[in-house]
Amino acid sequence: MRAGDAAADLPAREAVTLEPGERRLVPTGFAIAVPADHCGLILPRSGLALKHGVTVLNAPGLIDSGYRGELKVILHNAGSETVSIERGQRIAQLLILSVPAVTFLAVEELPPAPDDRGDQGFGSSG
Repeated sequence: MRAGDAAADLPAREAVTLEPGERRLVPTGFAIAVPADHCGLILPRSGLALKHGVTVLNAPGLIDSGYRGELKVILHNAGSETVSIERGQRIAQLLILSVPAVTFLAVEELPPAPDDRGDQGFGSSG
């Protein structure tokens, strides 16, 4: 919407109604060619989430550089009221990111962590 924004808004190609708890695959009418060594991430719009309880269910949705079809968004109504989405309404955001080349190697043991976290996961930082 504005110069300097990190992501581009994606609109709904058609009107949809979402009942409380319902999810729908909503087409955007846009197809893109993500450059090699990049990916696209489909992100929720904060205003839609705050005002209506509607979010992108699998956020972030991943668009690989080889995909050439229409961008579609899985919207979920987490609110308690029915929400109507109008054709052209902004429903999500598309963020394009560079993806570094990575090689996965099988190892017997991982190198030590730079701190004492180790294998401490969910909730380990308080």
